[in-house]
Amino acid sequence: MTAYFCYIVECVDGTYYTGWSTDPDRRVLVHNKGQGARYTRQRGPVRLLYVEEQPDISTALKRERQIKKYSHEQKKKLIHKDEA
Repeated sequence: MTAYFCYIVECVDGTYYTGWSTDPDRRVLVHNKGQGARYTRQRGPVRLLYVEEQPDISTALKRERQIKKYSHEQKKKLIHKDEA
């Protein structure tokens, strides 16, 4: 069974990029090789800050869209929610 993940990376300019993948660590390598999303190609390198497993691709895509609508501060709170 394939696992699906939503992830947030921090770009070198301090902005966040949200995506989904079946292998977030591999996806970060792709972003850092300049072969990922246009957004991260222009703002790399990136570092992985948050990963959230999802039960299926449909849920992963919905969650990605939801997180992408968050403000920078909302994403920061999500990233650091377990540190409180």
